[in-house]
Amino acid sequence: MHTAILTFDGYNELDSLIALGILNRVNAPGWRVSIACPAPRVRSMNGVTIDAMIDLDEACEADAVIVGSGRKTREVVEDPAVMATLARLDPSRQLLAAQCSGTLVLAKLGHLDGVPACTDLISKPWVQAAGVEVLNQPFFARGNLATAGGCLASSYLAAWTIARLHSVEAADEAMHYVAPVGEKDEYVAMARRAVGPYLSEAGSDLCLS
Repeated sequence: MHTAILTFDGYNELDSLIALGILNRVNAPGWRVSIACPAPRVRSMNGVTIDAMIDLDEACEADAVIVGSGRKTREVVEDPAVMATLARLDPSRQLLAAQCSGTLVLAKLGHLDGVPACTDLISKPWVQAAGVEVLNQPFFARGNLATAGGCLASSYLAAWTIARLHSVEAADEAMHYVAPVGEKDEYVAMARRAVGPYLSEAGSDLCLS
C-alpha cells in the first residue's frame, strides 16, 4: 500500500512530516510512504527544504493521498497545471485526505460537494467561500474522504489512513510508538475517539477489498 503526502512550496512542516513519521511506523510488506511535490525540491514556511520522493503524477496513482497545507495553498489552487494533474484523484479508488488548508484543494477539485470538512482557523473562510461547511472539530471522514484541522490533527489523518489501509491495531501501535512516555494510552485513546466513529461508517478497516 502506497500513501503519498502532497507537499507544496511554503508547506507546513508539522502537517506533512508528522504524518510521514507516523505512517512510516507501520512495518508491513509493500507499505510505502512518499513525499510528493510539484518540483524536485520545496521550501517550507519556515525555510526547511526537502527533496521530492515522487512527483504529482505518481502520487495520483497512490492508494492514499494526503494533501498537506502551507502558506501558498491559495496559489496552488490557482495553478492550472497542478490542478489538472490533481484532477485525476478519485475517492472511488483511493483514500483522499486533507490537512488544514489542504482542504481547500479537495474543495476546489469538487470532492467536498455536500461533504462537511475540517480545516484550520486561518483557512476556514477560504474553504467556506468554496461552498464547504466547516466543522468545529479536529477530524471528519465520510467514505474514502477525510479532513483534519490544526497542525497536530495530522496524527489523526495518519491513524485513519493506517486503519483503513492496514488495521486499527496497526494504527494504535503507530500512535503508541510516537506518543509521549507516560501518556501513551491517553494518546491512543484520543486518536480512537477522533477517528473510530468514521471507521465504523466506512464499513471496513480496508480501503481496497
